[in-house]
Amino acid sequence: MADFHQNGNVATLHNLRSASADSLSHELATFAQTRKISLTLPSLFSELEGEALPAILDELAEVPYLHRIVVGLDRANAEQYAHALKFFDRLPQNHVVIWHDSPRMQAIHARLEALSLDPGEPGKGRNVWFCMGYIMACKDSAVMAIHDCDILTYSREMLARLVYPVANPNFPYQLAKGFYPRIGEGKLNGRASRLLVSPILISLKKVIGDRDYLDYLRSFRYPLSGEFALRTAPLPDLRIPFDWGLEIGVLSEAWRNLAPHSVCQVEISDAYDHKHQPVSPEDASKGLSRMSIDICKSIFRKLAADGTVFSEEIFRTLKATYYREALDLLECYHNDARMNGLALDRHAEENIIELFARNITEAGQVFLESPSQTPFIPTWNRVHAADPTLMSDMLSAVAADAADYS
Repeated sequence: MADFHQNGNVATLHNLRSASADSLSHELATFAQTRKISLTLPSLFSELEGEALPAILDELAEVPYLHRIVVGLDRANAEQYAHALKFFDRLPQNHVVIWHDSPRMQAIHARLEALSLDPGEPGKGRNVWFCMGYIMACKDSAVMAIHDCDILTYSREMLARLVYPVANPNFPYQLAKGFYPRIGEGKLNGRASRLLVSPILISLKKVIGDRDYLDYLRSFRYPLSGEFALRTAPLPDLRIPFDWGLEIGVLSEAWRNLAPHSVCQVEISDAYDHKHQPVSPEDASKGLSRMSIDICKSIFRKLAADGTVFSEEIFRTLKATYYREALDLLECYHNDARMNGLALDRHAEENIIELFARNITEAGQVFLESPSQTPFIPTWNRVHAADPTLMSDMLSAVAADAADYS
């Protein structure tokens, strides 16, 4: 993807293969002397037992510019947490493991719930939110990066390229979103982005007309990537969803809170592969089926907040328009895959398109029945206003957990 195309809405920073990873790392080490950089790793315990995360840690151990690594650990018991402390101890950087299931962290959850500030159900969004709060409570980082823990093709160059736009003091960017081609094991991947997000954004523009927000989302080469970096100044006011709409939600918050010239997307890899979600057509609470509903609801809510009026008729029209647009794009994806020697199962992908079309209607119905429902976690500014000691108490809870199980 080495080109220099700009879409006119958000800056696109390409990998033109003219700067080495070592040169970027050296510059970042210089920037980090005055702008400390922290990395957040939202992780399930099961990922410690996979093949991706050990290799990721081997790469991170060679990164010289990171001030702190914050690991958010979900679905772990006490024995597994103790194992995680040893597992991450290979990192030479200052690092911490937040055990979200510990009694102390559950007490923090209870305090939030008592204040009607429930952080929502367990998931990546809630995990990231607590990690953000920890970094803010430390008060010593200027930049925070986030990436997943299941990246099979990880290299430290990915992190360097992701962080560079917001760490460079001469750049105006407050948020950098990573993009890459989703290919792996000889296949064209990225089904949710290719088969849902791209065609539904095209369809929404046809059905409801031009919206700056739709043009903004369409400008991102891979809007569902889990890799992004932010300067920490906007974090206290960042309102993120706890469900599968996290990535779209973060972009929407950037659209609402930041100036257009302060958002960019950056090419971080030539190829990217990670754990693939099951389609789960029989259970709308799991896999790509759940993901598609949450993503659609996130987009619908943002458009409604900007003044778009939705109705059952609009959602029925949207479903029909989406179905046609998705099939047309599938033809393009099939030809692209074939020309590049990649596999693509057209029958399976048409089945996914049919599932997504049904889920668009489902998401629309949920929205119409509960228009005031919100999956957003409260901002940390609101939490601090309601309970000024909670953030410092969270630091103490994490430290006490580590002391008990080290």
